[in-house]
Amino acid sequence: MKTNIEKMTTEIDLMKNAVYIVKDGHLILVDTPPKGFGKQVISWQSGKPSHYELNYSNKI
Repeated sequence: MKTNIEKMTTEIDLMKNAVYIVKDGHLILVDTPPKGFGKQVISWQSGKPSHYELNYSNKI
């Protein structure tokens, strides 16, 4: 990620599979599941993302 604070812009790599959260002008990269299959649940409060939950499972 490349950020320009003056212009409030960030350049991201579109070849990278990722989920980002923008909160109060800051870009946050959401963690990916460490292995196997997973999901990311983002909770909102007062119109802003407040926290996220990361769950994963392994295929047998």
